[in-house]
Amino acid sequence: MVEIADIAVARRASVKDATGKRAPALPHDIGFSPLTEVSVDQWRALAERAIEPNGYYLPAWELAVNASARGRTGVSALSAWRKAQDAARLTGLLPVVSMWRACKIPLPALVSASPYGTLCTPLLDRDCATEAPKQLMTAARANGAYALILRDVSLNGAAMRAFAEVLRQDGIRPLVLQSHFRACLDARREADELLQDALGGKKLKELRRQRNRLAEHGAVRFDVARTPGAVANAIEIFLALEASGWKAKRGTALKQDEGDAGFIRRATTGLAETGQCEIVTLHAGDTPVAAAIVLRHQDRAFYFKLGIDERFSKFSPGVQLTLDLTRHLCADAVLATADSTASADHPMINPMWRGRLKIGDVIIPLRRNDPMVWLIHAAMTMRQRGYEFARRTINLIRNR
Repeated sequence: MVEIADIAVARRASVKDATGKRAPALPHDIGFSPLTEVSVDQWRALAERAIEPNGYYLPAWELAVNASARGRTGVSALSAWRKAQDAARLTGLLPVVSMWRACKIPLPALVSASPYGTLCTPLLDRDCATEAPKQLMTAARANGAYALILRDVSLNGAAMRAFAEVLRQDGIRPLVLQSHFRACLDARREADELLQDALGGKKLKELRRQRNRLAEHGAVRFDVARTPGAVANAIEIFLALEASGWKAKRGTALKQDEGDAGFIRRATTGLAETGQCEIVTLHAGDTPVAAAIVLRHQDRAFYFKLGIDERFSKFSPGVQLTLDLTRHLCADAVLATADSTASADHPMINPMWRGRLKIGDVIIPLRRNDPMVWLIHAAMTMRQRGYEFARRTINLIRNR
């Protein structure tokens, strides 16, 4: 059963075994291939035309994840193509893994691949908003899947609406497994007014006092690295800061795993070449006290990770950096929003960024009235309840 459910792996293996070597990729014919066989130029062009931005599915980022990130390599791709007389245009892309690999559940479904960020919204061509999701679903069916499971998608976004419309035409509805709200920034507002409304005068006064105390260790400055060379230097500062605190104690700092460190170095410098990555750093004199990675796609920014020097924790360096980042993003005329990509109840970003995005996990049935889909839904629901019980138990133990 596991071998049957592991669609992505089984499909590639059968083609390779039958020919004795890797078969040539024909993604515009079969709609399913190893991620590495998708044309990078086509992928970049699709990202420019995407109906909804997702910085974590940009080619420089996701290919770097796929190359070395712990537990996230060997990903496949569902793709949609619009054929022309002399060429084909990529109109949809969704990196996927089998349900067994994603959830350890031996059922025939494909699951959106984790891009190391909490957003798996597929890239859909704005000119093919109905055609592209239909082709992605057809390709999934052709490769043995009974459902697509989209994790961490924007439930009210344009991509999800496109899938819902295709399903509606066939008398099917998407099944939401879980949903939550997370913080986002309306970058079209004036930053100081936004922060005043969000935090209030008393809190801002306290943060100014902390900043003045931090300045006793050296002049406080906010730096933005944009070029590949500057980003390559800044990522080392970020990695050192992230590995200096509680993340290292839990074993989750990127620098602690060679594959993760390699992915983030490659991804950030690669995106910097196209102006889609910035690393922001807060210094007190010559000492970096906080740093963060920010991705950019179309009119949206994505706040990926934050690292701080915990020796300065009483001055709230992460909050100080985020204040400066908020002003930086609001001053950018290109940006409309910034996704925090944080947890639903994040204590630092929620009070500051008061906008909310509805994020969730969704099952896309590939056939009407299919009992296998209800089995997949039941298995995922049980898994989610088990996860929530474990999370509450861990939090209870920590609080005690």
